[in-house]
Amino acid sequence: MIEQITFQFEHFFELSADLLCIAGFDGYFKRINPSVSKLLEYSEEELYSRPINDFVYPDDLQRTIMSREGIKKNIPLLNFENRYVTKSGQIVWLSWTSMPNVNDKLVYAIAKNITHKKKHEEERNQLLTNLTKTNQEFKQFTYTTSHDLRSPVNNLLSIFSLLDVTKIKDQKTLELLNILKLASERLSQTVNNYVDVVIEKDKLHLNTEELDLEESLNEVLYSIHSLIQNSKTTIKVDFSKFKKIIFNKLYLQSIFLNLITNSIKYAKLGSLPNISISSAITNGTKQLIISDDGIGFDMDKVKDKVFGLQEKFHNNIDSKGIGLYLVHNHITSLGGSIALESKVNEGAKIILSFRD
Repeated sequence: MIEQITFQFEHFFELSADLLCIAGFDGYFKRINPSVSKLLEYSEEELYSRPINDFVYPDDLQRTIMSREGIKKNIPLLNFENRYVTKSGQIVWLSWTSMPNVNDKLVYAIAKNITHKKKHEEERNQLLTNLTKTNQEFKQFTYTTSHDLRSPVNNLLSIFSLLDVTKIKDQKTLELLNILKLASERLSQTVNNYVDVVIEKDKLHLNTEELDLEESLNEVLYSIHSLIQNSKTTIKVDFSKFKKIIFNKLYLQSIFLNLITNSIKYAKLGSLPNISISSAITNGTKQLIISDDGIGFDMDKVKDKVFGLQEKFHNNIDSKGIGLYLVHNHITSLGGSIALESKVNEGAKIILSFRD
């Protein structure tokens, strides 16, 4: 019976489409399944004879080496993504789950090929960036056009106010001037109304409603349950100061999603992420505070650029400079504000202040 089970496990190891391997603390493969050789295009002899680092994409090498230091300290590596280079020079993305055996100085690892997923994410992020840029350019054009129209119209109205019509004796001229004045006033009103419409449309006609903070958060936590569980993230929640807020539902969920996933993504190496989410009331203003104990920011360097589109301040290869931009856009588009408090390797605190 034992021999049969052993055979079945060997069969499973050989047939698995995922990359299965056993590596030593010395940095060499000790055993691999055929999927490793098939994907990387090297023979088993080549893969066994060379250090694993030889196959890692150069830009990811330092980060990969640092992650392995945690494994040697008996810290599992979960959902770690890096790139490898195949024998033909192709770049493939792998997502690793690695479990250490410190006594035997071995690492048991499973990797999934996520190259296709990464390409889709890159295309999506590029599309979002292009749409955002186009939208910003269109809004800037609209504001500029409105401003440029206002100035000559107001100047024209000023001329009418300076005219002394009592000195004009020709009745037809007076009628024409009056018609021209009324037309200018209507044009001014039209421009002003148009600007008001643009401002309202800039808010995307967002529907706001009374939202339960805990319910909105739970929906987000449910959607990323696997990420939280696999990264062993601890999240502490305290909405005792206030439990409900008037806001847009999709925007609130997006804020929770981006800030939580950022905290997990930028956790310190060798440490498990800890996130705190709470409500507060400061000087009568309702605030949502989300903080973590991650790698943080150098505030002297990031300054006011931290919420800009495609602004990146870390070497993480997944950093797109979009998450904080979206959070900033969500809160400010509904009249609120956002602030960041942070120190390098001491975590970050995001303070969202809501409009009354």
